[in-house]
Amino acid sequence: MLIKDFKVGEEVTGYYLVKAKNVKTSSANKPYIDFTLQDITGEVNAKLWDVKGDVEAQYNPGEVVKIMGTVTQWQQSVQLKLIKIRALLAEDDVDFSQFIPTAPIDAQVMLDEILSFVHEMVSEDVRRLVLALIDEYKAPLMYYPAAKSNHHAIKSGLLYHILRMLRTAKGLGQVYKNVNLDLVYAGIILHDIEKINEMDATEVGVVEGYTKEGQLLGHIIMGIKRIDKTAETLGIDPELSLLIQHLILTHHYEPDFGSPKKPLIPEGELLHYIDMIDARMYDMNKALRDVEIEQFSDPIFVLDRRRLYKSKYSVSEES
Repeated sequence: MLIKDFKVGEEVTGYYLVKAKNVKTSSANKPYIDFTLQDITGEVNAKLWDVKGDVEAQYNPGEVVKIMGTVTQWQQSVQLKLIKIRALLAEDDVDFSQFIPTAPIDAQVMLDEILSFVHEMVSEDVRRLVLALIDEYKAPLMYYPAAKSNHHAIKSGLLYHILRMLRTAKGLGQVYKNVNLDLVYAGIILHDIEKINEMDATEVGVVEGYTKEGQLLGHIIMGIKRIDKTAETLGIDPELSLLIQHLILTHHYEPDFGSPKKPLIPEGELLHYIDMIDARMYDMNKALRDVEIEQFSDPIFVLDRRRLYKSKYSVSEES
């Protein structure tokens, strides 16, 4: 049964991907496992109370498991109370494409289009810097998500996020002639590039956790350091390097979200709002995907707990 079809009170048996796992202790001082399970239609919290054996070694993120459980409800959200769980067996006939939400465009096709934006750049220095970093991160770029749980938290989600932002920037660049599109394109391609080192992700696009550097510094500071080092190695104009670092530093806009300064150049302002537009549109499309016509969604945490409405004129975005 697909996760989107779960109904409270039903008993479910099936295969699901472990997206996250935390070993916790109950009020009775007994260990239990708190899972996030997923398939291509969504994810669900699941709890295994009667834990036996080495709980740390069992059922880790990125693995597919077979479960039997009862669908329950907690604080308006569907949950699973697991009755049985086992690891995948060699004889299990499982289609892994049913568990891994993936960007709707092939990763190589997305990368090729992103490179076409790079080759449009007028500045040789900006082009060399961006190409050097894309080349360095090419392998993980093909599968890395853009986040652990929020927008574009899917296989190849980082490429998908970058590509959609570049397409938006190209259109806006025809309206706002006071921006240097080389800088905007560079900022878009590099603004989240260090999420590759901030998060630990498997090749199926599941983030298992955050690295030590990711927790202590975060992808913004890590990105600035990487750009500074790479630009110096390549002999890039220090002014261009400084401007691109400023784009990375300010793209979250607010200190509470990791940016100690707001943008001081037009390209930074545009980058921030393009980033926000793409994140919000992705989250809204995802929230409304399985909502019936003329009905409201559940409260969406990342959208200030708004309950979105799906009208008969709504259009679902597939790419």
